[in-house]
Amino acid sequence: MRAMIYQGVYRRTSSLWCRLHSTYVRKMRYLFELKEDDGICRKAQNSGTFYLFHNLSPFLKKVGSKYLAPQISVAEMKSMLGKFKQNEQMIEDSVLIGCSDECMAYFALDLGSLEKSVIESELKGSFTELRKAFFQLDGKDAPLLSSAQALLRWHDTHQYCSKTGQPTQKNLAGSKRVCRTNGIIYYPQMSPVVITLVSDGSRCLLARQASFPKGMYSALAGFCDVGETLEETVRREVAEEVGLEVESLWYSASQHWPFPNSSLMIACHAMVQPQQTKISVNKLELEAAGWFSLEEIMEAFGREPKPLKQEDGSFSLCLPPKWAIAHQLIQEWIKLQASTPA
Repeated sequence: MRAMIYQGVYRRTSSLWCRLHSTYVRKMRYLFELKEDDGICRKAQNSGTFYLFHNLSPFLKKVGSKYLAPQISVAEMKSMLGKFKQNEQMIEDSVLIGCSDECMAYFALDLGSLEKSVIESELKGSFTELRKAFFQLDGKDAPLLSSAQALLRWHDTHQYCSKTGQPTQKNLAGSKRVCRTNGIIYYPQMSPVVITLVSDGSRCLLARQASFPKGMYSALAGFCDVGETLEETVRREVAEEVGLEVESLWYSASQHWPFPNSSLMIACHAMVQPQQTKISVNKLELEAAGWFSLEEIMEAFGREPKPLKQEDGSFSLCLPPKWAIAHQLIQEWIKLQASTPA
């Protein structure tokens, strides 16, 4: 009798929970179930959609100046694998990367073992190196592809147990790998990186590496050393890269970033004294760095995304794309300038 009463209360409570909880909570609980239960995840794979990669390069379609990442249905996946004489079980090599508000699961699958040109011809698109396409990606696609590439790369480089040397096995969602010999569980990791926009009160400091697109400048960034606090990392990186001493700093936000591997970008603002602004560029770290006025920053935002080539062969200032956290830091600095009395 008590058990029946409990079951009735549980059903009513569960129904109430579903009605009261937000879409976000429902999504997070659903994703948690997919990660923990291979059976539920397998059902989700049979109704979900897939983002395709080939040796970590995402499949994209170019529309005008933008790249779009098409979602491939499971029916299309099975049809394509059948044409290429591949077992449908290859779908289980995919990794879970998210879901829609309606709880349709998104997966990423790397088809590096298949002929790239054949897939591109079949799906009428191309596998494009993510770093090349990142600045032309649609805003909603960039975070998903970033997470997908990082997770696929992690699985590719963690196929063996670091203690026993034996193969590890991923769960269906790809949220972990397990050594069957000793039961050690490995989870994907990110490296903490601080990214800092330095200001002297009226100007902001931007820098570029040789690997950046032509004309692009961004905020300073560097990995946290073992044992460092975020504050210590900010101060050290600014001193190392541009020879300046930070007077004060504050946290802004964070973002996952796929380059060079999988990093957690921790965004901060930092101030230096107006009397101590002479830059000394560390050429082992940076190609160039400089102070930029509000007018120069606003002019750069007003131009087309691609930089303009100047008469002297240099390129006009180009800033990070909207979904990069460096862009957010710069926008916050602009607002701060507008609210600061002249």
